[in-house]
Amino acid sequence: MRMNGTYGPKERAIVLERQRTLKMAQSAHAYVRGNTLKFYEWLDGLPRGTLPEGPPVWICGDCHLGNLGPLADADGRVDIQIRDLDQTVIGNPTHDLVRLGLSLASAARGSDLPGVVTARMLEEMIAGYAVGLHADEDDSHPPEPDVVRSVRRRALGRHWKHLARERLKRVEPAIPLGRKFWALDAGERRALDELFQEEAVRHLVLALNGRSEGAEARLIDAAYWMKGCSSLGFLRYAVLVGITEPNEKRRLALVDLKEAVETAAPPAPGAQMPPDPAERVVTGARALSPNLGERMLPVHLLGKPVVMRELAPQDLKLDVDQFGREEAVRAAHYLAYVVGKAHGRQMEAGARSAWRAEVTKKGATDEGAPSWLWSSVVELAGRHEVGYLQHCLRYAGRQAA
Repeated sequence: MRMNGTYGPKERAIVLERQRTLKMAQSAHAYVRGNTLKFYEWLDGLPRGTLPEGPPVWICGDCHLGNLGPLADADGRVDIQIRDLDQTVIGNPTHDLVRLGLSLASAARGSDLPGVVTARMLEEMIAGYAVGLHADEDDSHPPEPDVVRSVRRRALGRHWKHLARERLKRVEPAIPLGRKFWALDAGERRALDELFQEEAVRHLVLALNGRSEGAEARLIDAAYWMKGCSSLGFLRYAVLVGITEPNEKRRLALVDLKEAVETAAPPAPGAQMPPDPAERVVTGARALSPNLGERMLPVHLLGKPVVMRELAPQDLKLDVDQFGREEAVRAAHYLAYVVGKAHGRQMEAGARSAWRAEVTKKGATDEGAPSWLWSSVVELAGRHEVGYLQHCLRYAGRQAA
């Protein structure tokens, strides 16, 4: 690893692919999180009618545990919402439920929990989702499980200094080059300088920081950001922006720029979505996760569609290393409630009620979760376990070579 963080384009691509391979080899749960394509390959092979067909709404498209967590709105209020909308489309809401069920089952397996706990998690998932569908009507919500409550508590106590120390490892106005942040070439830096002179970009940064149009927003530093798993290999930049008004102390903002790509998630037949991938992501975010959507802007950089968003100190990932039995069941209920709320706010009252009845309906022989959810998660878990072991074998072979 070059500690000064300088790479040519070919060298960068090699390092990013190696890092992605390593991340996915860390655990079966990490493999599930980083392999959206395997999920949709399975889905593409299902006979029509295997899964319930819900009202076409914006769905996450990659609804796993790591893509849920606390998000601040423009005024600093924090809610648990969907954090990553790279795969968002107008599609069948069942796809989010199956993807979340697979993620929960994988996390339970990684915590050495027995299969009966997974069965209870999927049953509670459907119950929580049903509550979430009508959440905006009665303004009720289930109690937060400990894993959610603790991360929300951390989020509410965070400020800029925490974000700087966590992301930048310093509070001084610079991005330190090294393992995560890499130096830009001249073309990248020039393109970013030009982007931050655009009126729409300047307006968003100033508006989110409560500054008037007379304030100045200036790019201070920027770097390529090696971050995530599925996004490795695409454009990803961290930009440090200084914001000043006359006679006021300068304020700093950290902006994330992420390339938007074509989605693997299948849209509903006849769905009308923005053709530009960045506009699609932002539109989906505003429907599913208002706290995040209002902080995003679709832009173009180096000829590619890119989503820009200012990072808030309160934005945290819901990382679950180990689940206890009861905590796993409570988490399944609550996280599905969050997804149900995101789907339900897009439906009319009649559609919500009909969809709730359909998604909770059980067959005559069903015990616990509906059979379509249980059988889907069981089959997917088996496929991903095989895929994970094969991935580890390939990775071990490359390491040996």
